[in-house]
Amino acid sequence: MTASPETPPKGSLWRTVRAVGWSFFGVRKGSGFQDDLTKLNPLHIIAVGLVAVVLFVGALILLVRWVATS
Repeated sequence: MTASPETPPKGSLWRTVRAVGWSFFGVRKGSGFQDDLTKLNPLHIIAVGLVAVVLFVGALILLVRWVATS
């Protein structure tokens, strides 16, 4: 069964996490970016992005504390 042109296929959580991960690195093909725009929900991207930022900042804090105590 194929999706009709009126309703684009929904993106998965893994696809959203990958898109946010590529955004953190700043590397993404133009075609992949356009594909993400049509298939991913912006609210899901924002939510995954916020979680990723919190995890990244937490990891940096833990790294700094570990280095400071060494």
